[in-house]
Amino acid sequence: MTQNIHETITAKIIEQLQAGTAPWRKPWTHPNASVAFQLPINATTGKRYRGINIPLLWGAVDDRAFTTNEYATFKQWAERKEFVRKGEKGNLIVFYDVLERENDKQEIDKIPYLKTSFVFNRCQLQSYTAPEQPADEPRPLLERLEAVDSFIHNTGAIVRHDGGNRAYYSRLTDDIHMPEPEIFTGTPTQTAQESYYAVSLHELTHWTGKDTRCNRQFGKRFGDRAYAFEELVAEMGSAFTCAYLGITDAPRPDHVSYLTSWLEVLRDDKRAILTAASEASKALDYLAAFQGEVCAP
Repeated sequence: MTQNIHETITAKIIEQLQAGTAPWRKPWTHPNASVAFQLPINATTGKRYRGINIPLLWGAVDDRAFTTNEYATFKQWAERKEFVRKGEKGNLIVFYDVLERENDKQEIDKIPYLKTSFVFNRCQLQSYTAPEQPADEPRPLLERLEAVDSFIHNTGAIVRHDGGNRAYYSRLTDDIHMPEPEIFTGTPTQTAQESYYAVSLHELTHWTGKDTRCNRQFGKRFGDRAYAFEELVAEMGSAFTCAYLGITDAPRPDHVSYLTSWLEVLRDDKRAILTAASEASKALDYLAAFQGEVCAP
């Protein structure tokens, strides 16, 4: 069963990557994007969904035009005297559970395995009526960008602007190198300033991978493709962190050049996409801790 779940999710991600898009890259073009493309939360616990569940639920927003980021199971809604409309379909999420089994030494082995569940958006409830007024506008862009700048500063990461047109994290010197902000350009869905900070957050995700931080080491598992896998983690980490901070994300200029290598990684290892999404969430948790906040449930 676990293998089938991995294969189903991986096949969906591969299909989207082959089409040239990534499910964790959601430019906020949706009419209610200021709400819908926030990090999804559980309406009863207030906790944020993590890992692969973030792009899965973002995909549900995209497919079904939900206007809220609140989800809960059928039972959780019922406990709040809220009921799902007849005919509504649930939205897939996954989580790990533990199976306890006695081994030959009469010891208990704890075996993790993947389970599925289905959650429903608040828009799918009988009580839900679309607001007459459009969703509130997000905080002013300048205020959000100042918050991102403070977020990066609070981590203590060293960011150097040394000219050129390359952005990268150096493991050797443990610092981030960025082009000057003035050379970044905008798109119809992203300002030039947001572009600069999205790339900065990509490199900051790489920064979390150091052995004294999140300690990401993929060499043995992914071999020659470990570099591409780390880029996948950083891509997703940037997307999650941009959503957390309320700024628009967009693909890096080198996004297309990595598509082929990501596809190879996902085809070779059906668990890779779940691992990458999990590591991206851990990176966000690590960075948020510097702000005195906890993202993890």
